[in-house]
Amino acid sequence: MARFSSLFSSSSGNCTFIGSGTGGILVDVGVSAKQALAALDCIGVDIADIGAIFVTHEHSDHIKGLRALASKNNIQVYTSAGTMQKLEEGGKLCNKFTCSVIPEDGVECRGMFVRPFRTSHDCAESLGFTVETPDERKISVLTDTGFVSDEMYHAVSGSDLILAESNHDIGMLRNGPYTYPLKRRILSDVGHLSNIACSELVKKLVEEGTTRIVLGHLSKENNMPILAYETSRGALAEINAKENEDYMMYVAGQGDVRTVVL
Repeated sequence: MARFSSLFSSSSGNCTFIGSGTGGILVDVGVSAKQALAALDCIGVDIADIGAIFVTHEHSDHIKGLRALASKNNIQVYTSAGTMQKLEEGGKLCNKFTCSVIPEDGVECRGMFVRPFRTSHDCAESLGFTVETPDERKISVLTDTGFVSDEMYHAVSGSDLILAESNHDIGMLRNGPYTYPLKRRILSDVGHLSNIACSELVKKLVEEGTTRIVLGHLSKENNMPILAYETSRGALAEINAKENEDYMMYVAGQGDVRTVVL
């Protein structure tokens, strides 16, 4: 039985639990260790059941509590070579836990198999992850990318569930308070996926059989949950996909922990 819980998901902090009957993993710890532990407790998961932490990239909303959580509980950390170097330079690594470069062909952890794939973000070497569970379920995490390449799509194709970035509404961003350089960065190929870009991704995935959609990493300043949700729902309506029949979808956030059992 596969389990997925988005513990935190926004531009303020990100942390995701993926598990099976033999334990689980975390993707990112972008909140304090205390917050992460409290969220795990809410879903009935003991920190001893976490086999590893997989880090997408070095931005603070993905690693804020990494050192404290991994150190106190001696949890293995996996990430890319570029991110590992940045973590070391930033003082986020220590001898109380092991940080390793994840092999390109993936690694086994707690009965699951985790594979990395490259994403396009303004950082050292960002990754997304796919997780294959013992009962042959596939769960993907794709956030913090400016666009979806063929390589990325190939990696997440066939997912039973995907956490997909729906970061911003383009109109809100363009007319919002951010500086022009920051707006350009977010809209660029090394920025973040818009609601529209996300909707096109999930439309293709649902056409191919994906049944669980979690919209995540929403910007507090440049998006609203209803906008993200309705944009993807509208795209899925174009292919006559019916909610609660062909797919289920929700918007992940802060403090709104939901567990999906697959």
